[in-house]
Amino acid sequence: MTQLYDAESGKLIGTIGVAELQLLIDQLEEESLEDQDYYIDRATLAWFEEKGADSALITLLREALGDRQGMEIRWEKD
Repeated sequence: MTQLYDAESGKLIGTIGVAELQLLIDQLEEESLEDQDYYIDRATLAWFEEKGADSALITLLREALGDRQGMEIRWEKD
């Protein structure tokens, strides 16, 4: 399993599975091969919904985003 964190606060957002992590890796921009953080915003979440992403992942990210315009998330494998 993989832990998602709010990169700014370090707060745990939640745990995601292999398929959800692969979606993030495949669909979001990485600055290097070792990159483990991504910027998300409401448009990103809407795009994920259009692509048929897992609804639990979208809900998790939407709740973490809250009323912010965007945020950096990072992941770590257990």
